[in-house]
Amino acid sequence: MASSRPCFTVLRGICQRRGTQWQQPLGQQLQALRITSNSLANSTSRRCFATDQPTRESLSIEAAGEVNLAALKQFGSKSRARPVPASPSYFSRIPVFNDSYLALEKLIRTYGNLPTIPTSQVERVAWKTLRDYRQTIGEQVKAGDYGRCIGLVKRLHQIHPKLKPGPVKEALEAFKRDIQPFTNVATPIVVDKFGRAVGVGRRKSSTARAWVVEGNGEIQINGKSLADFFGRVHDRESAVWALHATGRLDKYNVWALADGGGTTGQAEALTLAIAKGLMAHEPALKPALRRAGCVTRDPRRVERKKHGRVKARKMPAWVKR
Repeated sequence: MASSRPCFTVLRGICQRRGTQWQQPLGQQLQALRITSNSLANSTSRRCFATDQPTRESLSIEAAGEVNLAALKQFGSKSRARPVPASPSYFSRIPVFNDSYLALEKLIRTYGNLPTIPTSQVERVAWKTLRDYRQTIGEQVKAGDYGRCIGLVKRLHQIHPKLKPGPVKEALEAFKRDIQPFTNVATPIVVDKFGRAVGVGRRKSSTARAWVVEGNGEIQINGKSLADFFGRVHDRESAVWALHATGRLDKYNVWALADGGGTTGQAEALTLAIAKGLMAHEPALKPALRRAGCVTRDPRRVERKKHGRVKARKMPAWVKR
């Protein structure tokens, strides 16, 4: 180990002495390389091998120079290009909703002084629900925010139709439902050439279609008699309740098809189907059928079970220990 240390010192001294000798030739060589590379670049950018055809490298260099000059002229030599958001609400959680809300507020400030009509005379319009609006824009809008937005929409909708400007109409179209239930007209049920009237009824997951024709009171459901199809007496009474409430049990024959759900749902669906067919034969029975509850569809459904509970609302038994 002692003999190796002087060898390292000797080698280091030799390298230091020779380094001073190599500095000048290396610098000269690097300078010569720079000159030759610059000359080659200039020559290739002008013409390659002294021909009249421009090369691919020269075209790319000229194009790059033009692009850089255009960028410098547009943005300046010191400024840098950066993306700019399309909307001031870009960094918010709900940019589309915020933009639409600000647009409605601007319309209120601009056209808020126009004459309005009373609420009772305003055209009935079905606006989008919160769930539909969320699906349309793809943002989780809060219920309170959407309620305030719909308030502005209804205020703009009260403007007199003859004085309502175009921007207001375009803004209101974004909040209308695709299908307007108030403008839909129900197709009237008619009696065909065979004396039949077809009525359709629904209840829960059940659907029933009934053909009502004048007869002696015979009833068949899915090819079976009323007693064979419904085992419970309550379901039998529900199915023919429209005929029983109007005293027409022995005056009409019913041939029906029921599908889906259970026996109770099918029986109550038949109630509505038979009532519609009966009103086609005798429209004057509509008030009596309405009093009996046979005209309006029952929208009630079973409430879904919740997580952490035994049923829809029943909680598990509490145990102290």
